[in-house]
Amino acid sequence: MAESISSFWGPVTSTKECCEMNYAYSSYIAEFYNTISNIPTILLALIGLINALRQRFEKRFSVLHVSNMTLAFGSMLYHATLQRVQQQSDETPMVWEVLLYMYILYSPDWHYRSTMPIFLFVYGALFAAAHSVFHFGIGFKVHYIILILLCIPRMYKYYIHTQDASAKRLAKLFLVTFVFGSLFGFCDRIFCKEISSWPINPQGHALWHVFMGFNSYFANTFLMFCRAQQRGWSPKVLHLMGVLPYVKIEKPKSQ
Repeated sequence: MAESISSFWGPVTSTKECCEMNYAYSSYIAEFYNTISNIPTILLALIGLINALRQRFEKRFSVLHVSNMTLAFGSMLYHATLQRVQQQSDETPMVWEVLLYMYILYSPDWHYRSTMPIFLFVYGALFAAAHSVFHFGIGFKVHYIILILLCIPRMYKYYIHTQDASAKRLAKLFLVTFVFGSLFGFCDRIFCKEISSWPINPQGHALWHVFMGFNSYFANTFLMFCRAQQRGWSPKVLHLMGVLPYVKIEKPKSQ
């Protein structure tokens, strides 16, 4: 994509672009499909947030769903403008979100519980400040991948210690959506030249957004189930309108 394109937002200043023609539908939206494809993430996170609040789950899950929405809004802002500053509104929340997942995954067995949220908060703040100054490129990607890899062993441990078939299905859906989303995102970046010559662009990065929206929802729902089991809340996986899974709990009267 040409970096000299002018629009309502001015020339493109972001360090990366996707395989979508800029300003094809509006002078206000640089990458139309990559922008609107974040809407499912927002809606799914909203459903998760309502469920967490309605059943009085721990605040960490409400914050997690809000984090998903924040990331989606940041991604919309970035893809709509393709500006370097807005790019950080997409990348920095990505790191914050993974740090929050790390807290939810590891905090139940952390001996000094008060130190973990403080450390992760300070770490996230320092990263945001450093990223705004140094504009990490490859370093950001490597750092993000390392954080994700640190979450995987713990996620697997939760999976093997969960006996409920419906909960295990959530974990499998989490894995499937991640694989398909990554595949579409990879092809969009690596084969952009070939895709650009096709009569119809499959919008691989937009599909990445959609799959990762469901991926986050399935991950959150699975973790809510596991945490409810830890607290003795008798969780069950039900389905909204027979389709979308969610966790139903029954707290003891003493709680």
